[in-house]
Amino acid sequence: PSSCGAQTLPRFGVAVSASTLGAGIQAATALSQRSNVRFGFNYFDYSSSFNKDGVTYNGTLKLRSAELLFDQYIAGGFHVSPGFVFYDGNRGTATPSVPTGRSFTLGSVTYYSDPANPVSGEGTITARKAAPEILMGFGNLLPRSSRHFTANFEFGVIFQGPPNAKLNLSGSACAAQGQTCLSTSNSTIQSNIQAEQTKINNDLSAFKYRSE
Repeated sequence: PSSCGAQTLPRFGVAVSASTLGAGIQAATALSQRSNVRFGFNYFDYSSSFNKDGVTYNGTLKLRSAELLFDQYIAGGFHVSPGFVFYDGNRGTATPSVPTGRSFTLGSVTYYSDPANPVSGEGTITARKAAPEILMGFGNLLPRSSRHFTANFEFGVIFQGPPNAKLNLSGSACAAQGQTCLSTSNSTIQSNIQAEQTKINNDLSAFKYRSE
């Protein structure tokens, strides 16, 4: 929904929104009969668990972002909206763990979680703090009529670049069950943790463009 005054150019409108950035609120003002400037803030939290290479990750995704858009109307309600996400606080955190005795893979090397000191740790995924975007859609947050409510439908992309994952593990890993176990601070194991981190980042590289 939106609201505006009775002036030739509506001065102010507000709306609620839902997108891949989360739930949001937007505010806009008219610049001309065929253009608006719009500000939006988005917020969402989501928690889940998943398994990768034998490691269980209990994760939380926190979406926080703010964007500024210029709406140029081409024909009727159809518009093109270049803009900028000037605050990208989207962040994923996870607690990785491997139950005692279970096998897991770091890079291409298989280990077993030490029963006396099982593997655990922390992981994060972050994105660039700012990114350009472009949207297209139908509808006008500030209708140039006597209407006070309207709906807006949009799609587009944010050029955020690939997310960046960091993985830190603690505990001890064993080359095989019953064999000597080494702390994850061991240089060889650290090298394999870095290889696993690189593997995760390679998987995330497909998300350098984010649809909205």
